[in-house]
Amino acid sequence: MAELVNLTIDGISVRVPKGTLVVDAAKSVGIDIPVFCYHPKLKPVGMCRMCLVDIGTPKIDPATRQVVRDEKGQPVIVFGPKLTTACTTPVSEGMVVRTATEQVRAAREDVLEFLLASHPLDCPICDKGGECPLQNLTMAHGPTVSRFDYDLKFHNDKHVPLGDLIFLDRERCIQCGRCVRFQSEIADDPVLQFHDRGRGMEIVTFSDPPFDSYFGGNTTDICPVGALTTADFRFKARPWELKTTPSLCTHCAVGCNLALNTRLETKTGGYEIKRVMPRQNEQVNEIWICDKGRYVHHFTRAEDRLHYPLIRQDGKLVETTWEQALRIAADRLERPSAILVGDRIANEDAFLIAQFAKAIGAALEQRPALPAHYADVARAVGIGSDADFKQLGAGDVILVVNGDVEEEAPVWFLRLRQAVVDRGAKLIVAHHRSTKMHRYAAAIHRYEVGQAAKWAASQRADWLQGARNVLIVFGDEHLDGSSARALAQTLANWLILGGFAGKPNSGLLPLYPHANTQGVFDMLEHATRPANETTDTLWLVGVGADEPAPRANFIIVQDILLTERAKRADLVLPALSFAEREGTFTSGDRRVQRFYRALPPLGEAKPDWWIVQEIARRFELPWRYEAPAQIFAAIAQQVPRYAELSYERISRVEPQWPPMGREDLYYGGTVYDNTGGLGARYAADAERSALSPYDVHVPEPTLAGLERTPRLLYRDGELIRRSAVLRAHIVAEPLTA
Repeated sequence: MAELVNLTIDGISVRVPKGTLVVDAAKSVGIDIPVFCYHPKLKPVGMCRMCLVDIGTPKIDPATRQVVRDEKGQPVIVFGPKLTTACTTPVSEGMVVRTATEQVRAAREDVLEFLLASHPLDCPICDKGGECPLQNLTMAHGPTVSRFDYDLKFHNDKHVPLGDLIFLDRERCIQCGRCVRFQSEIADDPVLQFHDRGRGMEIVTFSDPPFDSYFGGNTTDICPVGALTTADFRFKARPWELKTTPSLCTHCAVGCNLALNTRLETKTGGYEIKRVMPRQNEQVNEIWICDKGRYVHHFTRAEDRLHYPLIRQDGKLVETTWEQALRIAADRLERPSAILVGDRIANEDAFLIAQFAKAIGAALEQRPALPAHYADVARAVGIGSDADFKQLGAGDVILVVNGDVEEEAPVWFLRLRQAVVDRGAKLIVAHHRSTKMHRYAAAIHRYEVGQAAKWAASQRADWLQGARNVLIVFGDEHLDGSSARALAQTLANWLILGGFAGKPNSGLLPLYPHANTQGVFDMLEHATRPANETTDTLWLVGVGADEPAPRANFIIVQDILLTERAKRADLVLPALSFAEREGTFTSGDRRVQRFYRALPPLGEAKPDWWIVQEIARRFELPWRYEAPAQIFAAIAQQVPRYAELSYERISRVEPQWPPMGREDLYYGGTVYDNTGGLGARYAADAERSALSPYDVHVPEPTLAGLERTPRLLYRDGELIRRSAVLRAHIVAEPLTA
């Protein structure tokens, strides 16, 4: 346990861990020390001087080295001749801090007066208006008048693109350096830097293409003024016009917590997502999200969203009623049928589909199919239910095998990098090509394309001995199902035989393709039955257009968009997007989390669970679910691993450190606090009982595996294709070695 230090701030006794900065110690007891350059996730630099406070320490007798005490026995406190920056000063035993003296008040006023000397008076049109730390702190601490001549204000170019996603208003920048430091310290994309000196100092980008980073949107969140704005939100809305709804990102296995900002559009008469913001969850994404999660929301109101059921008549798809569509679907599913299920749908949907498939004897498969070959292994020897990436550091080993963490799980990349760079964990990387994680590796292993399982089987894994914890992150790049399973089993055996299986901060971490790959597997596992090459009726639920499917006489497509696959279907059932309904996802580390309805439904589109239930009722299944919460209760009863979970448990919130939210804009940025639930992991099998090693068979690589391309973050797909701001970033070609 960390050593604790006692001090006094504005007469309040405070007890915090040694090394805590004064600004954070004050925040812990509800005392706000204003800051601009300081951010609790970044290293302190003491640039803006807004946090100046009066600090005193106990007087020490030079002869005895003991604290000098007054006649009452109290320590004699000696205050410094000058004010001190609270953001760079660690607490010390007996320290006394005064944050509200006349000298402190005057210093804050002076700092703000200097900052405003060249700041434009464009608050009415500034995108930051309504959530601007500079505006708020000026109202609280600034001068009522300025001694500077308005005509001498320094003017510069406005709305300069740092890239095609982020715009800079040079006049508004207060040179706090938060954006520069985030890109350097957190993202390790040091593409921003200061240029020039004095009043001409400005932020510039040195990368080609400009501001090339997967995490650039986070700089706009932590910018304390309106200097940085995103391409899809600038000039689009005011914060007070927006309704905020807790949600989850759907694009990878991390399960980042989001806040969807929506507004009614007068032009269209409908509600739209105006921006996607991070929602704090220190166990998942802290306060960061990648730019894919931020910008690929436009599909929710794409022009080709499905509004009504469609039936093929005379070779064309025409609108029909739900009653007719459901009757036709039920009639066709009475024949030999196969159901393919995508991994973007919610747990509640997948659970009902599995129950229905068992009831009618239909074949059932998950898509993409590859993760289903090893998801049981990743679950059995997965990281502990109480695992915390922040606890990984010196003495721990992080092994990345056959995966590109930044491309496949960007926020995991940020968190694992910090465990290595900031806290001293040892990183070992094994891959057939270079990735960004190679920059931080203590050891690098290479093998031929498609040979990951063979490489793993040839290793003794002696370099894991003596480790405190071992976290193994792995992917399925250029592997077929058998090879991917062999790789997962071999890595699991390293953990089992090394005594790491079942430990809280040790285990496997799979780089799944989507938000609910694990959850869909959990729901479908005991109902899965391979489909024949041909079948009479094929029902595709949320399956990507590029996923293989058997031939069928009649094809039912259930989706949110009129995809190329939907255009060829015989019956199309319109589903709701994640933003128009509620439900749960299970992330790659088995954390079950809720998402909530932020938008009204489009047309007559329905949630997937409703569609499945209505078809099932035509088979006389006695289902009467009215909401996902009721279905999740059934999951808890019938899926053993989810037995201890409930909507109440995964919806719980608790104070997090550092505190973020709308009252702390100056401190943490425009991040949203968590009101939607922190989620909960179910236990890995290794936590419940000891596991025996797997009997591993390593097959020869097949052409099917070698032909698979890596999963790049901006890979072409149905959803990213409908994001105007990311369209130019789509990558169609595979990475080379």
